[in-house]
Amino acid sequence: MSGLVHFKKCGSVLVTGASRGLGLQMVETLASGDFSPGKIFATARKPAAAEKLQQLAQRYPNIHIITLDVVSEGSIKKAVDEVGKLAQEEGLNCLINNAAINVPAELPTVTAEKLMENFHTNTVAPLMISQAFLPLLQRAASRGGAGGPGGMSIQRAAIINISSMVGSMELNWGDVGKLSAPYYPYRISKAGLNMLTRGMAVDLQSDGILCMVLHPGWVRTDMGGPEGQLTSEESSDGVLSVIGGLTEKDHGSFLDWTGQTVPW
Repeated sequence: MSGLVHFKKCGSVLVTGASRGLGLQMVETLASGDFSPGKIFATARKPAAAEKLQQLAQRYPNIHIITLDVVSEGSIKKAVDEVGKLAQEEGLNCLINNAAINVPAELPTVTAEKLMENFHTNTVAPLMISQAFLPLLQRAASRGGAGGPGGMSIQRAAIINISSMVGSMELNWGDVGKLSAPYYPYRISKAGLNMLTRGMAVDLQSDGILCMVLHPGWVRTDMGGPEGQLTSEESSDGVLSVIGGLTEKDHGSFLDWTGQTVPW
């Protein structure tokens, strides 16, 4: 049975980077199914320019568009305040850190500026966002949710970091390493995100907040390019099915969109 059905008992889900690509598709998948969560917080840096997201919000009243520039601490604080007013005493059940960029650069062309640009968005921002939303996640976790006081699930509280297999040190070797060579900044930033997730998994275990990292596959989006192996719909269905079915056994794990373990 698909894990998507478990979102029906999830009070709230927040997806960053929801104006396009996989983020937008995840919002549409969640909103349009008969398993839709109570509230969907869809963030975008410039909501007025996110026409497709605006159209979805008009069709589905449980979508709440939140302005969020993930590299701005002031913007993050405002987003937390807005979500807090909407979530109230229920808190936030599931945070999906999806927003990311890819600044291509090979070994001869990589610069400190390119590295820092990618690192800020893909590694630092998920940490700052998770830190800022932590009180709302802890509030949800303290309520127990459908997972029960001792269990872990998106129905209680979870932080899901969307990473990539190119952040795997074990896999980035030989032919695979050569194929991903043009993406030094991206690879390094995703490896950092993986370590961040492991650290949070240790620190937040006592709070009952599930933390894990997920590879969505090579998706045909603006960032993934036309050569991607999956459509955004295929990736979204897989990713959300995996997320919906997570339990405490998946805490601190690195999985792909099919639920298979990815080596670190």
